[in-house]
Amino acid sequence: MIKAIIVGASGYSGAELMRLLSSRADVSIETVTANTSVGQRVDELYPALAGRVDLKFEEYVPGKMKKADVAFVALPSGQGMDVVPSLLDAAERVIDLGGDFRLKNTAEYSRYYGKEHTAKHLLPQAVYGLPEVNKEDIKKARLVANPGCYATSVILGLLPALAKGLAKPGSIAVSAVSGISGAGRTAKADMNFTELNENVRAYKPGTHQHVPEIEGALRAATGLEPTVSFIPHLVPLTRGIHSTIHSALAAKTDAAAALKTYEEFYRGAAFVRVKKGMPQIQAVARSNYCDVGLSVDERTGHLTVMSAIDNLGKGAAGQAIQNMNIMFGLPEDAGLN
Repeated sequence: MIKAIIVGASGYSGAELMRLLSSRADVSIETVTANTSVGQRVDELYPALAGRVDLKFEEYVPGKMKKADVAFVALPSGQGMDVVPSLLDAAERVIDLGGDFRLKNTAEYSRYYGKEHTAKHLLPQAVYGLPEVNKEDIKKARLVANPGCYATSVILGLLPALAKGLAKPGSIAVSAVSGISGAGRTAKADMNFTELNENVRAYKPGTHQHVPEIEGALRAATGLEPTVSFIPHLVPLTRGIHSTIHSALAAKTDAAAALKTYEEFYRGAAFVRVKKGMPQIQAVARSNYCDVGLSVDERTGHLTVMSAIDNLGKGAAGQAIQNMNIMFGLPEDAGLN
């Protein structure tokens, strides 16, 4: 039995972790913390979990957590580095769903996250938790940095094209859309229904924190130096991410040959599905799948790749559980199908 702690369990990613883990006979959720909901029952905040998670939210107190096999940190980026050092004393393995351990370069972290890193000593041991790239390192890791939602979608869409020489690494532009749950559960005036319904809004063009994450992960996986122009958009969906990725072709090819390259690259990948048609958010909703499709414009010499994920699934809680499965030697898809 794997004993689990969830820190920051009252947010959307924390709730998704509880939903998925509570259905498993081999996992016991021992403690859930949420400093904003201390003393409240889980099923009062999330009625769908009634009869499944019979716990109250507790305050996170460093050094006083129950011992566990794995701890999930589902806090906003910037807060994980405050709790992970003490959590590593309470849990054998820690998976951080925030952005605090994704970037090895602390200057980059300060630039994109707007604060100084306070747990630099842990960065060398943090493994970037994208199973399609780092499975062997994840198996041995004590600390896994779960990838960002946009980053997962873009990296999985781009990786075969760069690794197999289809795309020019200096010509990449991405336009992506996300559901509103990606912004978290905290109330914000510009995130209310009236502002977002029947609307599309771009934000953080060129400055989004997932840009260095995307470039760094692709650099590490391919040895290339990709530059990515990335513009995210909010759309009136609860959950889901769809990324459209453009690149100049590095060599002449057609759609059939490019599709075959992708199919061969992801053969055996538990949660990447290469589609002959166009990926849709509806097809991956509430799942851990990433659907990838592509087209080639032979007239202009451009490759377009499209990918779709659920931002709370493969973009957060689902991928964290996929990482947990790998860390504990379980089937990669355990509890995720």
